[in-house]
Amino acid sequence: MAAVALRAQTSEPPQAGCVATVAGTSYPLDLSQAANAATIAAVAIRLGLSDHAVSIGLATAMQESKLHNLDYGDRDSVGLFQQRPSQGWGSRSQILDPHYAATAFFRRLVMVQGWEAMPVAVAAQAVQRSASGAAYADWEPTARALAQSLTGEVPHGIACTFTQPTSSSQGLAAAVAHDLGPASVGTPVAAKRGWRTASWLVAQAAQYDIEAVSFDGQRWTRRSGRWTSHPGGSEVSYALAPQPSR
Repeated sequence: MAAVALRAQTSEPPQAGCVATVAGTSYPLDLSQAANAATIAAVAIRLGLSDHAVSIGLATAMQESKLHNLDYGDRDSVGLFQQRPSQGWGSRSQILDPHYAATAFFRRLVMVQGWEAMPVAVAAQAVQRSASGAAYADWEPTARALAQSLTGEVPHGIACTFTQPTSSSQGLAAAVAHDLGPASVGTPVAAKRGWRTASWLVAQAAQYDIEAVSFDGQRWTRRSGRWTSHPGGSEVSYALAPQPSR
C-alpha cells in the first residue's frame, strides 16, 4: 500500500498521482486513492444524497483504508470501508467492489436518524460502530476538501498526472453512464454538474487512459497535471490517449 498520508500540504502534482486543491491548500493522493474517492462521491450523488454524505463516506474510507481497496483487515474485514462479511455487509467479493461497498455504506447511513445534521465523525461512527470512533474526526477537514473537489462545488479542484495508464479505455463509456448518468458528457450542463463530471474523469483518467478533459474554459492534461485556460463552454469533453499504430 502506498504511504500517502492524505494530509494537507503545499505541493506540486507528483510525477504520478493527484492533488485536490481547495482554498489554496493541497491534498495529495495516489492514483488509486483518487479513483476510489471519485467512486465514493459518484455513488452518493447517484443515490440522491447530499455533499455532506460524500464527506462522511470519504472520511470513513480514509480512516478505515486510506482510500485503498484492501483485501485484508481486522478479522474478516476487507475493502475501502473494512466491512465484514460476517456482519451482514455482503460477500467478500462483493465488498471488494468499490461501487458495492460504497452503496452498502450509504444505504446504512440513511437509516441513521438525523444523520444529515450530524458531524461527519458522529455519522461515520453511527454506521461503522468502530472501537476507535473518535478517529474519524481526524479526517473531517481533508474529507470535506476532497468532497468539494469531487462534487463540483470547487471548480477544477482536482488534477492528476501520469505517463503510463493503469488500464485501458475499455469500459469507459459504460462507467461514465453508470457513475455519472446519461447526458453527462458532450451536452450542455450546469456548472456544478459539469465540474463534478470533469473531476470524475480526471480522477479516473489513469484507469481509462484519458489524455485530456475540458470544461468551462479550462483544460486538464495528464502530462502537465494542471488545469489551464482553453476555449470551451458548458459541455464536458475528454480525449483518449493516442493508440500506437500497428
